Amino acid sequence: AAGSCRRRRLAPLNEDNGRFLLLAALIAAYLSAGATVFSALESPSEAAAQLRWNRTLHNFSRIFNISLPELRAFLRSYEAAMAAGIRVDALRPRWDFPGAFYFVGTVVSTIGFGMTTPATVAGKVFLIVYGLFGCAGTILFFNLFLERIISLLAFIMKACHERQLRRSGLLPPNFRRGPAMSGVGSLVGWKPSVYHVLLILGIFAVTLSCCASAMYTAVEGWNYVDSLYYCFVTFSTIGFGDLVSSQNAAYQNQGLYRFGNFVFILMGVCCIYSLFNVISIVIKQVLNWVLKKLECRCCPKCRKSSARLGRRNAITPGARLRRQNMSVDTDGQYDSDTEGRRLSGEMISMRELTASNKVSLAILQKQLSETANGYPRNVCINTRQNGFSAGVGALAIMNNRLAETSDSR
Repeated sequence: AAGSCRRRRLAPLNEDNGRFLLLAALIAAYLSAGATVFSALESPSEAAAQLRWNRTLHNFSRIFNISLPELRAFLRSYEAAMAAGIRVDALRPRWDFPGAFYFVGTVVSTIGFGMTTPATVAGKVFLIVYGLFGCAGTILFFNLFLERIISLLAFIMKACHERQLRRSGLLPPNFRRGPAMSGVGSLVGWKPSVYHVLLILGIFAVTLSCCASAMYTAVEGWNYVDSLYYCFVTFSTIGFGDLVSSQNAAYQNQGLYRFGNFVFILMGVCCIYSLFNVISIVIKQVLNWVLKKLECRCCPKCRKSSARLGRRNAITPGARLRRQNMSVDTDGQYDSDTEGRRLSGEMISMRELTASNKVSLAILQKQLSETANGYPRNVCINTRQNGFSAGVGALAIMNNRLAETSDSR
């Protein structure tokens, strides 16, 4: 058992790599499970439809005395016409300005219904260049929307928290936000909860989808389940294209419907994008919990080493809290950097690592506190780290704006 523990410690697998590999394994299992379920649900229906189509094809060929090769050639031409956007029933033009605007909106948002595609070489080349900058700008817009919706929710939850404290008598009735709040113990260190934000965004997403589905059911003539299905596929930018709104030649109150359709899609995509990122935070916390359960506990020596050094390559919320409570005298337990390196087995000094972590923790706490309290973020502390130390993208925004939930909280 001791040899096994030594091999685990020598393996080049830190917590970040472990989390990545665990998530990859879970995604592979999730994909396999989904493929199994969908295959069981849809495969019989597909086989039955294929059987009915073959029977219909042979009956048509026999009744009208048309050879099967000629009939199949005609059907191939029909399929090519469908791919070009030609239908038996009258549809609105695909490439007039409203149709082209609808197309570019589905391109930059990565929805990609597929009901309209460029047919010319010039159009395909232009789409490559156009989508490169358009998709990048739209992702930036989604991230900025995420940042502002989280700030708004933090402000609202802060106000609700203050009202709750006033009702319980922990805050004076004439309390106002400002520098004086630093002396109120009940508000010091308060941060918005990831789970509360998840609940609020989930309720808003469900409400928005229900309202949009009611509109599509009334205008497009779909049943309500198909409308809900279309909303999820569109808002999540999956965009199968089996159901596409605003494709008929004319609608009653057509201008108002197109405007409402645009607003619902825009708000739905932004809301679902934010919801997905909050869910990713929860998934990350579950992965951290699983990794903690899988830590090496097979011998007392490993537990003693883990308790003394902690995690070397990643700092969980609980570890940050414990290091914050450690005294400054603990950092001085080594007489020199060489002694610290010798005891830790690291190539860098544990004193430098701890100091860097304390500075990063101070910046993170200040940003979270200012977000919840509505203060401007003007932190100017030299952390001796590069520009990507706080993370990049939506996950970094969530980590900087919300209180991560861990087993230590």
